[in-house]
Order: sequence, then structure tokens, then C-alpha cells
Amino acid sequence: MDPQVVDLARTAGTTVVTLMATDTWNRARDGLVALWRRAHPERADQLADQLDATREELIAARAAGDEQSEEELSSEWQSRLRRLLVAEPGLAEELRRFLEEFAPSTADQPAAGGVRMHAKASGHGRVYQAGRDQHITEG
Repeated sequence: MDPQVVDLARTAGTTVVTLMATDTWNRARDGLVALWRRAHPERADQLADQLDATREELIAARAAGDEQSEEELSSEWQSRLRRLLVAEPGLAEELRRFLEEFAPSTADQPAAGGVRMHAKASGHGRVYQAGRDQHITEG
């Protein structure tokens, strides 16, 4: 599979889920449904309903502080968009334009592919995490 398609789908899936919690969601939703309609007109209305359901799940997950659910929703949309691009490679450029159009809307959100760290230590274990350089001096 073309790595560029995989990367585009990954970025788009994360962006779509991020947009769901912004003021521009309705416009973004309409743009995504229009894109889907070009490839699968018979499934566009169903996609709109699925986007609305995902948005409700996302809002509930964020309210509960459930980061795992948010990651799963992003992964789900990454997979859907990857399958769309594999079936309809001609939509890749339109999807890129969609992402460029809504990039300012996600500027205050974590970047797609950004660093997200989780750690758990048990017993006498230690965890050291850093988003950049880290220097540890133990005596």
C-alpha cells in the first residue's frame, strides 16, 4: 500500500475527529459528506449519520476524560478514509484540500501525529518521559 495514502488517511482521520469538537464542525462535516458523495453517493447520508454519532461519542469521551475512546474514534476514521482512498485514489487531492481548508481550525488542537505519552510504573520502577531533551542525574 502506498505510504502516502496511509499517511494522508492517518492525518485526515485525526483531523476529522479533532474538528468534531470545534465551531467549524458543521461546515467540515458538509465538506466531508460531499467528498464521500463523489465516491459513494448511495452511502453519503449514512456517512453523515455516522459522523454525527461519532461526534456525540467524542463529546461524551472528552467530558469523561476518556482519551482511549478518542484515540479509537480517530483510528476508526483513519481506517475508513484509508479504504476510501484505496477505492478512489482520485479523491486524495480533494482530501488534501479539505485538510488545508480546515488546518486553521485545528491550530489550537494537538497536531496530528503529535507526542502523547502514557506510562505506568509499579513496584520500585521509575518512568522518565520527555517531549524533547532530557537529562537525568542521579546521585
